[in-house]
Amino acid sequence: MQEHFHFTTDQAKIQKQYAAIFFFVSAQLSSIQMYLQRRNRHLVKQEDAVVIAIHILGKLLGFTSERAWHRFVTGNLFTNGSFLERSRYNRRCRALRFAIKWIRHKLAKRGQHHAYAVVDSLPLELCHAARMHRVKRFQEIADIGYCASKKQWYYGLKLHLQVTDQGLPMGYVVTEASCHDRIAAESVMTQIPHPYNFGDKGFISRELQKRLYEEYQMALWTPSRKNQKHCSSEAWEKWIQQKRKVIETVFSVLVDQYRITEIRANSMIGFEVALDGILLAYSLVTLGLVEF
Repeated sequence: MQEHFHFTTDQAKIQKQYAAIFFFVSAQLSSIQMYLQRRNRHLVKQEDAVVIAIHILGKLLGFTSERAWHRFVTGNLFTNGSFLERSRYNRRCRALRFAIKWIRHKLAKRGQHHAYAVVDSLPLELCHAARMHRVKRFQEIADIGYCASKKQWYYGLKLHLQVTDQGLPMGYVVTEASCHDRIAAESVMTQIPHPYNFGDKGFISRELQKRLYEEYQMALWTPSRKNQKHCSSEAWEKWIQQKRKVIETVFSVLVDQYRITEIRANSMIGFEVALDGILLAYSLVTLGLVEF
């Protein structure tokens, strides 16, 4: 865990990662500066590109505690006291959430040139199962849902994500845990449309497939259930299963290395900023713009 006292990552590598992220963010922000105007802009202690780059770097290194990450930044990257105070840094990150979303969306649009896309969902557990009937965190949005892969109930949210065959995240939607994959499928897939999409058995719906094809010219292929009248061949089932392996790898990396299921934010804006930062950091690594 990166919050431990002994940080094993080479500091020279961290400086190189920060420089690469800062260079990329600066180039992207130059085209949307008109949307970032605000009062007393000339008095800011650090420019927007620095704040966004530091935020992305923290997600890249796997920090979940904003307090620990700010302490690391002030002790290793900005030792002369030129960095923002912790609460000011957090407010600046939330204020720049539009820019973070815009940059991630621009990267995600590159996935339209990839061979195909895969859609699936990932449970985001917000508390231990023993406390899910009395927890108050995000109670206006989160609820209790069932994770079929783990065969257990949980309290939290559900991340519906679309990735390309090369693992690049494209569209995503966060819903309550009880939301079925089929319900959120259209919202996820139409953000950045891709003509060829694969899903699991949770996306089986003739109405959904017909609507996607007629309105958006998008094909959605899914495996067959055992009790269906017209089942696909065994070769077809194996072929789809092989194509869908990429999203299982993406989820594994996001959980183990980027710790996407351990976001500690207690506000929806903070949760959204952290989630977009994680997906943006992973997108930069996937496209080879930053070394992991």
